[in-house]
Amino acid sequence: MNRRVRRKLTRRGQEKVDCPEVDGCLALDERGIVDWTRLPDDTIIQLFSCLNYRDRASLSSTCKTWRSLGESPCLWQVLDIRPHKCDSAAAVSLAPRCRNLQKLRFRGAESADAIIQLQAKSLCEISGDYCRKITDATLSVIVARHESLESLQLGPDFCERISSDAIKAIAICCPQLRRLRLSGIREVDGDAINALARHCRDLVDIGLIDCLNVDEVALGNVLSLRFLSVAGTTNMKWSLALQNWSKLPNLTGLDVSRTDIIPNAVLRLFSSSPCLKVLCALYCPSLEQDAGFVSNNNHKGKLLLSFFTDIFKEVASLFVDTTNKERNVFVEWRDLKTKDRKMDDVMNWLEWILSHSLLRIAESNPQGLDNFWLSQGAYLLLSLMRSTQEEVQERAATGLATFVVIDDENASIHGGRAEAAIANLSVNANVAKAVAEEGGISILASLARSMNRLVAEEAAGGLWNLSVGEEHKAAIAEAGGVKALVDLIFKWSVTGGEGVLERAAGALANLAADDKCSIEVATVGGVHALVKLAQNCKAEGVQEQAARALANLAAHGDSNSNNAAVGQEAGALEALVQLTRSPHDGKWKKPLLDWSGGGYLPLRRTKIIPRLDKISGHLVQLCSQSIFRIIREKCGEIKQEAAGALWNLSFDDRNREAIAAAGGVEALVALAHSCSNASPGLQERAAGALWGLSVSEANRSTNEIEPGCLAENQGAKLAAMMKTSEIEPGCLAEDRGERAQMLVVTSLISSVLFRHIAIGREGGVVPLIALARSDAEDVHETAAGALWNLAFNPGNAFRIVEEGGVPALVHLCSSSVSKMARFMAALALAYMFDGRMDEVALVGTSSDSNSKSVNFDGARRMALKNIEAFILAFSDPQAFSAAAASSVPAALTQVTEAARIHEAGHLRCSGAEIGRFVTMLRNSSSILKACAAFALLQNSGASRILRAAAAAATAPIEAKIFARIPGRDGRTRDSIDIVEVTVGP
Repeated sequence: MNRRVRRKLTRRGQEKVDCPEVDGCLALDERGIVDWTRLPDDTIIQLFSCLNYRDRASLSSTCKTWRSLGESPCLWQVLDIRPHKCDSAAAVSLAPRCRNLQKLRFRGAESADAIIQLQAKSLCEISGDYCRKITDATLSVIVARHESLESLQLGPDFCERISSDAIKAIAICCPQLRRLRLSGIREVDGDAINALARHCRDLVDIGLIDCLNVDEVALGNVLSLRFLSVAGTTNMKWSLALQNWSKLPNLTGLDVSRTDIIPNAVLRLFSSSPCLKVLCALYCPSLEQDAGFVSNNNHKGKLLLSFFTDIFKEVASLFVDTTNKERNVFVEWRDLKTKDRKMDDVMNWLEWILSHSLLRIAESNPQGLDNFWLSQGAYLLLSLMRSTQEEVQERAATGLATFVVIDDENASIHGGRAEAAIANLSVNANVAKAVAEEGGISILASLARSMNRLVAEEAAGGLWNLSVGEEHKAAIAEAGGVKALVDLIFKWSVTGGEGVLERAAGALANLAADDKCSIEVATVGGVHALVKLAQNCKAEGVQEQAARALANLAAHGDSNSNNAAVGQEAGALEALVQLTRSPHDGKWKKPLLDWSGGGYLPLRRTKIIPRLDKISGHLVQLCSQSIFRIIREKCGEIKQEAAGALWNLSFDDRNREAIAAAGGVEALVALAHSCSNASPGLQERAAGALWGLSVSEANRSTNEIEPGCLAENQGAKLAAMMKTSEIEPGCLAEDRGERAQMLVVTSLISSVLFRHIAIGREGGVVPLIALARSDAEDVHETAAGALWNLAFNPGNAFRIVEEGGVPALVHLCSSSVSKMARFMAALALAYMFDGRMDEVALVGTSSDSNSKSVNFDGARRMALKNIEAFILAFSDPQAFSAAAASSVPAALTQVTEAARIHEAGHLRCSGAEIGRFVTMLRNSSSILKACAAFALLQNSGASRILRAAAAAATAPIEAKIFARIPGRDGRTRDSIDIVEVTVGP
């Protein structure tokens, strides 16, 4: 059986471990443990500064000294409560520490309500996102409690419930306000803006982004204004804007990106605004479609940042000594030793508005921008990711992670050509390549170590998307990305950190599909980290990615020891078995997709769904059904990935035993029963895991018992008991010695037969037959493999016949497009009707009152007829006879090669199975003889046995022909075990 490494789509060495040195002043107690209470105060404060606010508060509770140091004002000047839920109760507990708080970042309406409880009256800066549900009342109370506020930013999502009334309250309550940036307000009227002009005399930066209506005339009254952004704002009256904004004496920077501004308006702004230095106009179609404006580079010393200008060169022209290093202008500016405050203000504003606009554009990804992203867009995002402003870092990382998406096997939408209209579902691998070539992988790996969870989350998302490309995996490992991703899992708790954990696990899953990278993942502790995620985290996306990562780690059993390492990790198999019972049953759940906010599918970060209010109703009608089908399928992927992991792990003998002991047989049979209407991927993996568990190493054990180890009568009794799968330890022994001997033998046999028989007894035959009827090639091929293994046992073979499995296998044997499915179906039928099931069938039909009525003779005739047709499809009797008569090597080779199924080299055959085929060569049925020879031919290690069998007078002509040709290049696979088989005359 193949190992199927699913690619949704390093260096090996020892990591240097930095061991902290113990200060000489620290004494060890009698147990040799450092007395941490004697650490210097500045060392403790430095330790506190490396923690998030919740861990900082927890550590402060350990002793009085640390409590006092943990409340040091320097630790509580900046507070970011976004990574964790912060309600009013949490805010009250933090209030005593926040008396000197200067800067606060929050997320969501609940945290906004809690801000009031912090009692941080000296707060100067508030920044919030996901503020859709914040109301005028909440915002008015916040600003009323913080009169010293100098900066207020809410976005980038839409603040739909905030109106002009709240802006008036801001103006009245916060006279020291210098920066106001709001997104998605429906209407900003003149009264609100005039209130800002009257009360906030130091207001230098206004951003009214993605608004529906803004009073252009009133903005001209804010005379202190230096920076203005109306990016994405609709219904702008540019004639009024030109007339009034040109009067602003200090206007230095203007952002009109994503608006309908026309070339004439830009030229008039340049000519009428004496102080204007920078005009940002990214994605303004009216400008980009005017060839004359595009070719005009004379803007009278003003900077125009657009898709048709060299943004780096334009920004570099602000400086005197950096014109030769345009691509590094942002880095060079940050490294300047002599700072210019006004220039710093311009550059900080540029970083902010560029990161915001590029993120919005990357999310919607309009067509025709490939050249921009390749030439400068990708590098712009990389440059902005190095910003000292955390908001800029986050948005640049999000934009990059959003855009460098490489398609994978589960990301397509099958809705005719409707998906082509959603631009951001297109794939641009060239952009990902450009990001990698510009050093983006090293930057992302570095940012993945950030203490800012959201920055680390988006960096991990970028690595996740880049890791889909085979060409990027080694580079990620080379840059230390694997270690950074594993550390992320250990760093962030499973509660509140689901986003970063899902992205880290998803990236590791992609990397684990590569052999060398999978070794790196295991070396740095990835197995332990992923198992802990699978055990402890309840978030669907995290569970899915953790299971997928473990599946891919276990898929390299032939080339490294990861398969065994996963199986031996404490709790790994139990966790995966439990995930196959996941309650996420594929029903659509509303939180998975937020249509109104331009959200994305969080279960797999590959595609961004644009806002539906910007897509025509016709497109929505075409796409919605397909999109919702994908969402439903994604809900069941936890079970799918867990079953895939168990399938790969089942290639190891010890893992099979442990999976069965952990309840894997029952769980997988139940999963197979429940997935009749599930995705083909889930069906395939459920059948595949049962196939893996049904690999009958017991067959080898039962046939390798030395003939002399049992008395003749005991051997006969044992053989009869094996046929009915009812071995009772010690029941055959006559005395204690014989009893002990029988206990050893029967214990051995019953333990290894357990999985094989348990699948049948647990009801696994029925769902496998149903899956064998599937139209999906991978599904029915895998189900055929499982039924083939199960049919080796006469009891299971009888169940297959009783449950209607013969017609299903006959259909596969005659009609499947998969050679492997036809081959394994033929072998299953041969096992069922080679005579070993006859006794079981006789006992079953005579003793079981519930036994189903089956015409065994008719089933046998149907099976043999189709087995014969299958064999003839690969062999011509006349060609066989001619080859046998001529004995010409070329003719023999031609006949033999035509009969070979090269895919069959992936199958696992035990010595017992080979022995059964040899026995089948002596069957009275010529069809079964030919089938046995055909099966032995496919096994490259059975050539010696085949030659021995061909020497018998009763051997079929196929065996005689096949035996005269050496094995496939003399190769013998490690997964095939050959036993000595004596062939009688």
